[in-house]
Amino acid sequence: MNIFTATTKRETSEAAAHIASTKLRDAITANGQASFIVATGASQFDFLATLTADETIDWNNTTMFHLDEYIGIPETHPASFRKYLRERLVDVVQPGTVHFLDGEADDPQAECDRLNRIISQHEIDVAFVGIGENGHLAFNDPPADFETEDPYILVELDEACRLQQVGEGWFSGIDAVPTQAISMSIRQIMQAKAIVCTVPDARKAEAVRNCLHGEITPMHPASILQTHPDCTVFLDAGSASLL
Repeated sequence: MNIFTATTKRETSEAAAHIASTKLRDAITANGQASFIVATGASQFDFLATLTADETIDWNNTTMFHLDEYIGIPETHPASFRKYLRERLVDVVQPGTVHFLDGEADDPQAECDRLNRIISQHEIDVAFVGIGENGHLAFNDPPADFETEDPYILVELDEACRLQQVGEGWFSGIDAVPTQAISMSIRQIMQAKAIVCTVPDARKAEAVRNCLHGEITPMHPASILQTHPDCTVFLDAGSASLL
């Protein structure tokens, strides 16, 4: 695992986008296409804006997989990750193939099974992720399941995770935040050939310290990134302040 620290959030996001672009272009050059995973959340705004402005990427030859989604909210909801990704990536660059998670599916487990069949046919070239205030990776809140091999799983969202969503302005209060979600599993994320992890903001400082310099444990889910052979974590002055 490599750690890159810049002064500002924008510098951090630009550096992350540069590496992300390189990973996508290298995969397309080598294999004719690139498969990638993309995260959402306020921490990814600048990263995605920079990445989608890069005209050197042949997006027609990419396949996108959705990292996680709430169960039970429509795509029109301001917090919907499908809405987020359409507005900030899919409608901007139009990847060749897009695999969304349907949080409104009548049977969420069947929706997991559907995506599990699809993603099992792909090697993931690069995963774009962040780290939550509680140390979560995707919606794998502590204690995270480090053992399941299912690519997508149903998870319960803990209070710290739900409060973060309120704090970022996605919901009016904690009672409005769903308690369940579909999430890509830890093992599936770790199968990506490369991981670009963008983590700005001082509110992430404690999680960054625990996950990057502490014990590898399900209680700090993103600590597993320490074991990945090609993972770069991008921090700004705020998120790196406790290192």
